[in-house]
Amino acid sequence: MARVGVILSGCGVFDGSEIHEAVLTLLALDRAGAKVECLAPNKDQYHVIDHVTKQPTGEKRNVLVESARIARGRIRDVAEAKAEEFDAIILPGGFGAAKNLSDYAQKGDKCEIDPGVKKLLQDMRKYGKPIGAICISPVLLARAFGGNGSPKVTIGKHPETANHIEAMGAEHISCPVDDFVVDNDNKIVTTPAYMLAESISETATGIEKLVNEVLRLIKARKPARV
Repeated sequence: MARVGVILSGCGVFDGSEIHEAVLTLLALDRAGAKVECLAPNKDQYHVIDHVTKQPTGEKRNVLVESARIARGRIRDVAEAKAEEFDAIILPGGFGAAKNLSDYAQKGDKCEIDPGVKKLLQDMRKYGKPIGAICISPVLLARAFGGNGSPKVTIGKHPETANHIEAMGAEHISCPVDDFVVDNDNKIVTTPAYMLAESISETATGIEKLVNEVLRLIKARKPARV
């Protein structure tokens, strides 16, 4: 049985994980028979957004605590996770990837990644294990690996974000919402999801394909754990 870590960034598209993307990822992995563990940084969110007014509330919330809402309480601090424990890692999108897992929303192509997330991603690559990234989260892979093997990723077709990815030393490939890009050399799989999607069903199609490709890469690397 493949063991896959899913890195969450809170709960809610504007300040955390995009909930549809996170749940569709968990569902696709479960249907495929993978064992899933959710992870998140144990720190304060960048800010909290009222998802009705789309304005900051001034509250303070913890990324791990909020992510636990999606994980139904079964979650661990990403800083405690080790690459040896997983066969693959997947990062759903949402603004939390750009605000809590990194500071991309504030600094663009000069961003930095949360230290626990960065270490896990770099160790996964060191061991040659697959990484999937959805929606905006491929910018983290551009920052973590750009200029070192020029990883190929997609966020769909958004020109400004694509330019930032290229500036960080990765290669951006345009991709339709219902498809994915696989970089076999770097074992990276990415899909646009809500960077392009106008419905949850469009999002589901690309995410299901991404999950299946990540699982294929696991099997190609070595037999899955049992």
